[in-house]
Amino acid sequence: MKAVVWAGRNRLEVQDVPDPRILNARDAIVRVTSTAICGSDLHLVDGYIPTVKKGDVLGHEFMGEVVEAGPGVRDLRPGDRVVVPFPIACGACFACEDGLYSLCENSNPNAGMAEKLMGHAPAGIFGYSHMLGGFPGGQAEYVRVPFADVGPVKVDDDLTDEQVLFLSDIFPTGFMGAEMCDIKPGQTIAIWGAGPVGQLAAASAFLLGADRVIVIDRYPYRLERARRTGAEILDYGEVNVLDALRDMTGGRGPDACIDAVGMEAHHPTPAMYAYDRTKQAARMETERPYALREAIMACRNGGVVSVIGVYGGFVDKFPMGTVMNRSLTIRTGQCHVQRYTEPLLGRIRAGEIDPSFVISHRMPLSEAPHAFDLFKHKQDECNKVVLTP
Repeated sequence: MKAVVWAGRNRLEVQDVPDPRILNARDAIVRVTSTAICGSDLHLVDGYIPTVKKGDVLGHEFMGEVVEAGPGVRDLRPGDRVVVPFPIACGACFACEDGLYSLCENSNPNAGMAEKLMGHAPAGIFGYSHMLGGFPGGQAEYVRVPFADVGPVKVDDDLTDEQVLFLSDIFPTGFMGAEMCDIKPGQTIAIWGAGPVGQLAAASAFLLGADRVIVIDRYPYRLERARRTGAEILDYGEVNVLDALRDMTGGRGPDACIDAVGMEAHHPTPAMYAYDRTKQAARMETERPYALREAIMACRNGGVVSVIGVYGGFVDKFPMGTVMNRSLTIRTGQCHVQRYTEPLLGRIRAGEIDPSFVISHRMPLSEAPHAFDLFKHKQDECNKVVLTP
């Protein structure tokens, strides 16, 4: 089959790779009908996530049709149309029973690798390094889905792929980021990053009752998409974000701040950017945490900082004194997607939201390397790419 594979730092190729096959009674094989490029895929392309090997199949946002199911799969049959969550979860361990599906204790066969970096291992993830399981991803014609009786959510034919595809990751991720803010009526939420996750976090914050949402970015086309959700916008290249947020909130600061940027943030001050960029390139730290630092400094006393941007390891100059002295709460995590798929599918079906508003480009899988270039370098106002095998 054809698949997008990592061929080295900043090198992707579409190659012929072996077809997946059933390895466990609870496996299913899914023929991919739609897949997408995620911002966190860029961390793999840029070489900042360890234990990625040449030939690894990328992609963790995908959906399709079940073509084969193992004898232990209870609820899926060939022909079922499904969206597949990016974390792989057994459904029966301590974490899964507590709804913490991205922390499944049984789905990561390489847990020991993750423990060396993180202390304990999270769940396995499709197409996201051997440290997180080494599972081939969904930017391919077919995918083996472990624990298929737990993850995939069936969808009816009256909803298009584009309406439901992002139940695999970015819609639940944005929603969880807003949910972790404990939003109350009248509150103001600030979001760093106007990419697809930030846009969906803004829409979710309004769904959960926020009075105001302020989104921070530097790309006009992304800020305009955020504005369409009802958010106010700030271009951090034109204003001092901390000063602007104080002015917009009567000096108090936002009630909660969402970091939807993660480990490859940009900073408008050349010296600040050069400091972390150099340390990251030299592997002296794994992140450029400007957005996280700024979100912490901006948040009102006693507020919440919700972190849904992806981080891989260690940050420098983390303002722990600010967190402690101002009674801030930091909440974070890879999204526990299985917790949200059915409720959010219900919101889509009820017409409360159509996540497809984030899509800017639709391309065949064969053009994936070009699509990644467009997405990474923000060319042609590329916001979100859907690939079709």
